[in-house]
Amino acid sequence: MSGALSERYGSMFDLTGRSVLVVGGGGIGAEVAAALAAHGAAVTVADVDAAVAAAVAERVGGRSAAVDVTDTGSVAALAAAGAPDVLVTTVGMNVRRSLAGYSDAEFDRVLSVNLRGVFTLIRAFGPVMAAAGRGSFVAYSSIRAQTVEPGQGAYAATKAGLVQLVRTAAAEFGPSGVRFNAVAPGVVATELTGQIRADEAWSQAYARRSALGRWAEPAEMTGAAVFLASDASSFVTGSVLLVDGGWTAVDGRFDPPLPG
Repeated sequence: MSGALSERYGSMFDLTGRSVLVVGGGGIGAEVAAALAAHGAAVTVADVDAAVAAAVAERVGGRSAAVDVTDTGSVAALAAAGAPDVLVTTVGMNVRRSLAGYSDAEFDRVLSVNLRGVFTLIRAFGPVMAAAGRGSFVAYSSIRAQTVEPGQGAYAATKAGLVQLVRTAAAEFGPSGVRFNAVAPGVVATELTGQIRADEAWSQAYARRSALGRWAEPAEMTGAAVFLASDASSFVTGSVLLVDGGWTAVDGRFDPPLPG
């Protein structure tokens, strides 16, 4: 490779000197923090559980912070520390229940974490990143923003809403040099999907549902974050990057057992 080509393209994914804030230290978030650190970023891990954030930060050689995305003051305090070059949020929760069986408290909790939490992060960090004239904000959505099944109604609604928030933020903050994108994972072996994997029929049905015929590991969700954080995606904003093993490309259905 010529020197000119190497200079232009060889460092496209290099994050050396970039400050990255990963909000949500469990599951996918822990692997995202590790991958970004491996590409040279200075990573801060924030989580509602300070111990989780500290453990991941120690693993990746970064810093930690406690934050509750459902608390406006908590998020504002985190943003007051300054604008990161990159913010990645993987926060999310689910209550698997039929719509008719949902309680008001359950619905409000899912909405508060998955949708309002991301809105609060955008509202707090969008302006400070815009003031810095740069930045990449990456929010983890889900294939459930596009395709649903019984018991996923509230979760799917929040993930679809998240995508629209990200698209709107891309439009509003784009002129200031800040990019906003979403990543939509398929079925990933994390604590959030433990209920599914504990049921053999359900687990196998999910594995067969994707084009690749298997579950994903959390580490397989990190390449999208590295790409969207880096200069390789400098003209990518308002997009949703599917990392679903072909789930949304093929057709199938499974009705899981549901309470309520």
